[in-house]
Amino acid sequence: MLKKIFSSKKEKRDISIDKQLDLNKLPQHVGIIMDGNGRWATGKGLIRTSGHKAGVKTLKKILKTCIKYNIPILTVYAFSTENWKRPMTEVNFLMNLFSSFLAEQIDEMCEDNVRIHFIGRVDELPGNLPNELHAAEERTKNNTGVRFNVAVNYGGRDEIVTAVKNIASEVQSGDLSIDKIDDKVIDDNLYTKGLPPVDLMIRTSGDIRLSNFLLWQAAYAEFWFTKTNWPDFSSEEFLQAIVDFQKRDRRFGGLSSK
Repeated sequence: MLKKIFSSKKEKRDISIDKQLDLNKLPQHVGIIMDGNGRWATGKGLIRTSGHKAGVKTLKKILKTCIKYNIPILTVYAFSTENWKRPMTEVNFLMNLFSSFLAEQIDEMCEDNVRIHFIGRVDELPGNLPNELHAAEERTKNNTGVRFNVAVNYGGRDEIVTAVKNIASEVQSGDLSIDKIDDKVIDDNLYTKGLPPVDLMIRTSGDIRLSNFLLWQAAYAEFWFTKTNWPDFSSEEFLQAIVDFQKRDRRFGGLSSK
């Protein structure tokens, strides 16, 4: 059973992965739960923060792959509302890592026509970080390439609760009729307003759960799991996930088209 759930990097393939891709059936929106940085570091006898540094390099590599193959939207889970429970030394390191990542990569992202957007309770982040994140969004807002969403201080349930409160406020003020509430109204009150739902959800490091990530947006996503820790996740394995996605029969509650 596990062989059916998890991918295997060691599969022998007759042709290279990129030759197996159908460029006309690429997912429009890919979500990634970037898990396993700490486990990767611990397994190598390193401190956990070393894993987060290595994970940033992997993220850049996967973003470059999305750019190369024209995947329109990439949304990654960088820091959850629950991650504040971690030791403050690790939390502070991650906050500084977000800042340094932007400082080092923003020029290149502009050159690559990437539009970056941060989703979550961004304004509750410490120090000057909210201003730095908003500045990056402002600088890239006119770019027309990959839409790169980074979930920071994000929780899927919290996002839905906030959306419900906003909608209830509109109803209470008389600006919205209850009868007019539908999927689109809810979509328009989420952080991902205007974006299509997630087509493909990838999680690394072996756990098989969503962990409160994009709960509404992933309602009909195809899931792909790998035991590979995030720092070791390769562009080839990312493309393998897309190839597997392209083989799925996506029925959306209807009957098979096959």
